[in-house]
Amino acid sequence: MHHFEAKEHTPGRLHTLFADPYRAFNNDTDERQLHIRVMLHVLFEQPLQQSSVILRVIHGWENGSFEPSELKHIDYPLTSLDDLHRVTNEFSQASQQRRPLPAEDTLLLAAPLVNLFDHAETAGRSVTEATRHTPARWPNLQGGLALYTLFKMYHRLVYGEDDDYRCSQCETPDGLREIHEFHIEEGEFALLISATHQTPSAPTILVLHAAQLGPIEQLLRRSLPLFATP
Repeated sequence: MHHFEAKEHTPGRLHTLFADPYRAFNNDTDERQLHIRVMLHVLFEQPLQQSSVILRVIHGWENGSFEPSELKHIDYPLTSLDDLHRVTNEFSQASQQRRPLPAEDTLLLAAPLVNLFDHAETAGRSVTEATRHTPARWPNLQGGLALYTLFKMYHRLVYGEDDDYRCSQCETPDGLREIHEFHIEEGEFALLISATHQTPSAPTILVLHAAQLGPIEQLLRRSLPLFATP
């Protein structure tokens, strides 16, 4: 297994802010609301001010399915909360009118998986059908641990998670990223940020399920004005 491709429960950006980030967002933490707002200011609002945020909306998996080809997504550049509001309305109208939800042609997991298996076979590895259809076996292949880590993130954002917060590091096409994942009362989402503090090389990606657009927009509208300069 290629452990350098990804690490879970690793120290990340929030460890420089909170003594124990893994308890900072628990419901029994007195300063919980403050922690949420500080986190959003550091991980989301500052990149947003630099027009360096991508919103990734996922959907498609239902009723326990995790078939990679069924996971849909669409990316939007965000420069303000008005952009987020337009996306929320777009999805809401599509749902109300029983139209297909917006999605890109590019397959978020299925396309990288094809490349993963092709590269393995080119290198002389035999890729069985069991490996192709069992995500837990992907880490046995070069590049598979990173893809499996992203798969698990998407799966938790669709189906939920008991942990309020987790931090991982993962190699992506945009380089090494920190994955900050939140499953809190206000909503469920992940923020993928550059793992290099001084020289961020790629935009921050806000990932959430389509059903979370409304709740996350409300959370951001309540939280971000607290840090606005007069």
